[in-house]
Amino acid sequence: MLSLTVAQRLELKARAHALNPVILIGNAGLTEAVLAETAIALKSHELIKVRVMGDDRAVRGAIMEQICEQLDAAPVQQIGKMLVIYKPNLDATMPIKKAPRRDKKPLTKKQLANR
Repeated sequence: MLSLTVAQRLELKARAHALNPVILIGNAGLTEAVLAETAIALKSHELIKVRVMGDDRAVRGAIMEQICEQLDAAPVQQIGKMLVIYKPNLDATMPIKKAPRRDKKPLTKKQLANR
């Protein structure tokens, strides 16, 4: 299983925000066919969202771990029934940028009030 730094994970979360799920895992769970489709999707997109229809949180976490271990991918995020998974395509990898650092100026009163 791949591991990511905190900065990489933040960048991937930001990129995944606008994505729609490409894999749906139903009541049958994680089958070989679903795993094969997930591998194809990861190869073409690098970063994907997976929707798991089950209600059990532990099962969803186990599915994410199983996908990441078998496909040598990295877990990015799990929110509810949505899983975000990343596997770099070695042929044409999109670079993971560092999160931009905020300048060191203190916030104004107006900026603090808008938070």
